[in-house]
Amino acid sequence: MASIGVQIQNISKFFGTLAAVDNLSLNIKPGELFTLLGPSGCGKTTLLRTIAGFYYQNSGQILFNNKQIDLLPPHKRNTGMVFQSYAIFPFLSVFNNIAYGLKAHGVSKSERKERVMEALSLVRLSGLEQRRPNQLSGGQRQRVAVARAIVIEPQVLLMDEPLSNLDAKLRVDMRVDIRRLQKKLGITMIYVTHDQEEALAISDRIAVMSSGHIAQMGSPWEIYHKPANPHVANFIGVSNFFTRPVKSNDQNIIKIDFYGQTLETPSLINAKTESVVVSIRPEAMSIADREDSSPGRIVFKARIVDTTYLGAGLRLTLRTEDDVDFQIQMSHPKKIDNLVSEKIINIGFLQDDVMIFPDESSGDEIQ
Repeated sequence: MASIGVQIQNISKFFGTLAAVDNLSLNIKPGELFTLLGPSGCGKTTLLRTIAGFYYQNSGQILFNNKQIDLLPPHKRNTGMVFQSYAIFPFLSVFNNIAYGLKAHGVSKSERKERVMEALSLVRLSGLEQRRPNQLSGGQRQRVAVARAIVIEPQVLLMDEPLSNLDAKLRVDMRVDIRRLQKKLGITMIYVTHDQEEALAISDRIAVMSSGHIAQMGSPWEIYHKPANPHVANFIGVSNFFTRPVKSNDQNIIKIDFYGQTLETPSLINAKTESVVVSIRPEAMSIADREDSSPGRIVFKARIVDTTYLGAGLRLTLRTEDDVDFQIQMSHPKKIDNLVSEKIINIGFLQDDVMIFPDESSGDEIQ
């Protein structure tokens, strides 16, 4: 399948007075697995359905390889769509479900058989072509939906929450299969999900959406380790937030009072600010010795509120002296008997693992 680029130019889609997608632009590279990520109501599915042609935008353009396609009806846009609900025909066999689109396109019987059998092999369903959907597991039904989408050889494959109806283990297995298949075919894929872990695991790039806009766009590493704002930091994984006073802010270095320690980091914050929000991932924090004075390390006291044993890991919920709750995540803890509620312990982290955001309550902005 030939890979193509997708250009979204100033797309807006309204439902009444509500802007589900608001003047949004992005470029998706040929052969890229691009994910639209966000909570319910952020506009991700509306954008996907607009690309597919199920909705028509109020303004803007959609282009495939710089050719405008948004005036075409859905069946002429050469896209394949995989829905959340599988949307396969219960009265047709696996073979006939996959062949349905080919038959509608007038493909000969012999070619239909060849292409269906190839698609079955790609999704690892060979030998099941005569089964009915009610004889398949949820994961197998979703593979049928994927095979039906790719067998027509679309220019762009669109996936709308395709794994949300599967159990946790099957979701992990299926996302591996989808990533493998996408790379093998080299097809451009636009993938919609609300699952942060899923997006991080499969994507080349991610657009985190909020209220019809893109809050941040980048690689999974960039989105997780360099979030643009607290919304992204809080939505992608888990992050701890501490509002702390500023000691000084000059020469591109900001000094922050972090519970008796001085935290120094490069500054993008307005020089007049009196406080900032310090964000730290739970896995970047650990139990420490108070005497640990390693360069660039901060150690402070906190009280244990709750301990959650996760088998391969341990999650501690702690509380600072000014009643801010936060979490730390430890892998393979050797001993947990002494981590009891109300015990005061030392917590440490490296300054390099800190993210600094403006304190919105003070009206500060990033310059």
